[in-house]
Amino acid sequence: MADTAVRHRTVHGYRRAYRMAGSGPALLLLHGIGDSSASWEPLMADLARHHTVIAPDLLGHGASDKPRADYAVAAYANGMRDLLDILGVERATVVGHSLGGGVAAQLSYQFPERCERLVLVASGGAGRDVTPMLRLAAAPLAEVFMAPLHWTVARPVVQAALGVLGHLGNDLGRDREHVARILAALPDGDAQVAFTRTLRSVVDWRGQVVTMLDRSYLAEAVPTLLVWGDRDGVIPVAHAHRAHAAMPGSRLEIVEGAGHFPHHADPERFVALLREFVATTEPARYDPDRWRDLLRRGVAAATTAADGAEAGTGAEPPTADRAEPVVAHAS
Repeated sequence: MADTAVRHRTVHGYRRAYRMAGSGPALLLLHGIGDSSASWEPLMADLARHHTVIAPDLLGHGASDKPRADYAVAAYANGMRDLLDILGVERATVVGHSLGGGVAAQLSYQFPERCERLVLVASGGAGRDVTPMLRLAAAPLAEVFMAPLHWTVARPVVQAALGVLGHLGNDLGRDREHVARILAALPDGDAQVAFTRTLRSVVDWRGQVVTMLDRSYLAEAVPTLLVWGDRDGVIPVAHAHRAHAAMPGSRLEIVEGAGHFPHHADPERFVALLREFVATTEPARYDPDRWRDLLRRGVAAATTAADGAEAGTGAEPPTADRAEPVVAHAS
């Protein structure tokens, strides 16, 4: 049985929590906002049979320190590079869920020499649309209204409300177990401040404020897999199609009936899919000349993608060799 217990290393003076198991080609698993490596823990034992699996708690999350610090996506990417260095891991297939998808995409852009493949699971960064719940949480003075979440008596109320949404067929209600788990992980001031700072770096009252679409043409240099639930109530599945259209050579897998956590809706299928993707693709090899050429040729595609995202039109920039999306049923 793989040991997936939480460990700690210090990076730039802050304790970073992480789980690490297995041996073989490395997989770096990045969780979403307000979550932790616990989100990946149920999948780690299976993945560790063939891979070195690293699942960190991002700074400000889980058991990692929660300092007054930079919680921007680029800063998270820097932290992941430094953690990999400390752990002696040179390169990895980077898998990111939600906010972690944005961090994964940023890591592949900032440090392409460290990224063998990119797997984006219900990832942020492909358009403005996001659940109103996160827009409200990012609004000024939201901390005041979130304060009751600290009260023990509030948790059953939240769970009941999410249960009602589920019974009504609301897509967010499909993920009520995970939403409740994340809300329960915000019990103290430091955790809530870190959550709010992270959220406001990527979301405001109008929606997402960061995009990966302006640089998504660089995916031509990195094997890329997109996995989305067709009933995602946090980041609409339309973003999956938009990102797929903008990322040359990318592969898209849609999990029918799944919400914002497709890797939990059908974990066995997700593990099999990830293994198959790694086994059937060659790891990216960073070539500075090719990278420079992509940057020079990518101006038009980047402008089209950025304009489409800003307008919220879902405009699809010119792409090459995109596989048709595969639809699978969640078990």
